[in-house]
Amino acid sequence: MARSGLKGTTVQALVIGNPAEIFTDSPEQEKVQVYLRPDEGLRALHGGRVDLVAIQISGLECRLGRIIKQIRGATDGRILLLARVYEEPIAIRHLRGPDSDGADDYLFYPTSSRSIFQPASTGPDGIRPDNTAERPDLVARIRVLERLATEDDLTGLKNRRYVWEFARQVIARGGGGQVRLTVLLFDIDGFKQYNDTYGHAEGDRILKEIAALMRRCCRPHDVVGRVGGDEFAVLVWDDQRMAIRRHCPERRANAAHPKEVLAIARRFTEAIRTSDWSSLGPKGKGTLTVSGGLASFPEDARTVDELFNKADAALMEAKRNGKDRILVVGDLRNQQGASQ
Repeated sequence: MARSGLKGTTVQALVIGNPAEIFTDSPEQEKVQVYLRPDEGLRALHGGRVDLVAIQISGLECRLGRIIKQIRGATDGRILLLARVYEEPIAIRHLRGPDSDGADDYLFYPTSSRSIFQPASTGPDGIRPDNTAERPDLVARIRVLERLATEDDLTGLKNRRYVWEFARQVIARGGGGQVRLTVLLFDIDGFKQYNDTYGHAEGDRILKEIAALMRRCCRPHDVVGRVGGDEFAVLVWDDQRMAIRRHCPERRANAAHPKEVLAIARRFTEAIRTSDWSSLGPKGKGTLTVSGGLASFPEDARTVDELFNKADAALMEAKRNGKDRILVVGDLRNQQGASQ
């Protein structure tokens, strides 16, 4: 549904992207103008006025900043990024800030066409009350509820629901082997003992510090989540179709899975070993350890359920083999102990 231009008119929204992928319904043509390609949408902007420009970011990751800048130069309308769950890090990186002139907001799709007119980010279902534009206090509360729906309130990491959906969407990309995803599941060895000995407040502090250490050891586009009491999940993923595009230095087409993830795990366990756990007593440093299991798509599994089950089985095997180690599924001969 490509158009030649706005011809001096005012429309509520101009959408750049594929409406069949973005919308769960048919947008009203008198409200929404759709252009499949960025150059078509940019040309149309010079022919009239729009209140909102929505951009589907898939395929545009490495030139998104330039496109947003061009849109800013052509209109003072609001800019909304349309993202899949796994593209959220990209969307956040291109939002407006004190020192940047990026987009105003982002929205997960597929979603209904009416949801693009709402002034705050939505979850994957795109549902929000219709009167939020007139209720700033309601918008603020909705933002908090959305954050709680995808984040763990103690550590600030993503929660189980988000991690699972992120992995599902990455696997759905498939791409004939061009997509690589490795899941690292790990937990804290003997965590109940720390809670019983030092109290739940100290246990919570340990969980928050473990979360911060893991995030520092990962790349910006990877996902770290808390999926249980003291159980965490790390999604390390790469897509060659994104890596080969210019100006995407954070991705490498030849990233080795699970070898690269083991390197991340070693950095993490070393950070735990050298951290000062003074609240655990004078011998706290070096006493905290973790055990984990690794499983990779597509080598070890073809579905989300299978991938997480394989990683969990490797985690259990690491526990049975003495703890304080990360095991790769199906390769017990090359056990990767944190002490090695």
